Amino acid sequence: MDSTLPALHALFERCRPAGVPLALATVIGTQGSTYRKPGARMLFARDGSFAGLLSGGCLENDLQEQASQVIEERRARIVEYDSRSSDDAIWGLGLGCEGAMRILLQPVTAATRYEPLPRLLDAGQRRRGDACATIVASRDSGWPVGRCWFSGDPADSPVAREIAARCVDLRKSASSASVIVALEAGTAIEAFLAPLEPNVRVLLLGGGPDALAVVNQAALLGWAVTVVDHRPAYADAARLGAAERVILTRPEDLAIAGGASAMASGDSGIPRLEGFDAAVVMSHHLTSDLAYLRHLARSSVGYVGLLGPAARRERLHRELGDLAARLDGRLFGPVGLDIGAATPETIALAIVAEIHACLRGREGRSYSAVAPASAPASASASASAPATRPA
Repeated sequence: MDSTLPALHALFERCRPAGVPLALATVIGTQGSTYRKPGARMLFARDGSFAGLLSGGCLENDLQEQASQVIEERRARIVEYDSRSSDDAIWGLGLGCEGAMRILLQPVTAATRYEPLPRLLDAGQRRRGDACATIVASRDSGWPVGRCWFSGDPADSPVAREIAARCVDLRKSASSASVIVALEAGTAIEAFLAPLEPNVRVLLLGGGPDALAVVNQAALLGWAVTVVDHRPAYADAARLGAAERVILTRPEDLAIAGGASAMASGDSGIPRLEGFDAAVVMSHHLTSDLAYLRHLARSSVGYVGLLGPAARRERLHRELGDLAARLDGRLFGPVGLDIGAATPETIALAIVAEIHACLRGREGRSYSAVAPASAPASASASASAPATRPA
């Protein structure tokens, strides 16, 4: 669920037609307080443009120089930054973040079909959890630093079979956090294992004037939004430009979405509810909202937001009858975090923030109330790395 991937995709699509070489930066280890965590990515072009962010602007200039060298040499390298000591001033970076980062830079060029970038971007479009392994240390010529293995690739060697097994274990683990592992197969091989999360998909049931702000706010996070409305004036793709799909259909017709045959044949443009991470009911039409909630109660959508006051929620809850119990623990109404929202833009911010918190298993509290006095160190970075050093 990396919200920077759409930005990386935009830069990639701009550079690919002209064959412009790129460098992909991936955080593979951190210690202490850092802006981004393992698995975060940036993309650099030779002309100085970039997409994504790995720090608050502290490292990017130096990373751009490192990326230019990687592009010229066509060879992956690892660079490390450490701002946990007073020596930081010597390097002139002025980080002041009290943390260390270890970053892999890989050349991605037309000569190699820009791999692994296309497959990283494609993973977000699928609804299954995949994983990627990237070699970050090796004395095995067959598995050089920067080589990648994705879920579904052939496990046709001892190294590939071990990587495949490790990726399965990663997806089964409770945390599924990115991690560096030492492989028993091969020669001194270490691989960075990272889960590849699908894009967050949100369904807005109602495309009124206030839906535009929700679409735009979600698009900033790289989420894919589908808007459904039964009113032609509201189911207007031109007005909801950032939405991935805009569908004109009656609320009762959403029942078709549960039919696998309709979706498999491609005969229906109506979305299958199980394909969404979150849904927000916001048609401002009581009968339509009731129909939407009936369908959602029968679905597995984990977050169901309901726009409107508590009294309206209670009325709809009563009219749902026995179906209401199926929404227990999933229905959030009034929708959104309590941030004093009063305009369409701030209401959209509250809605998207609550969805993000719920998908991350968080309560949406202030960081100042939950952050520890000192962040624990990550085991995936070396304890004393120089500020910048090719591996």
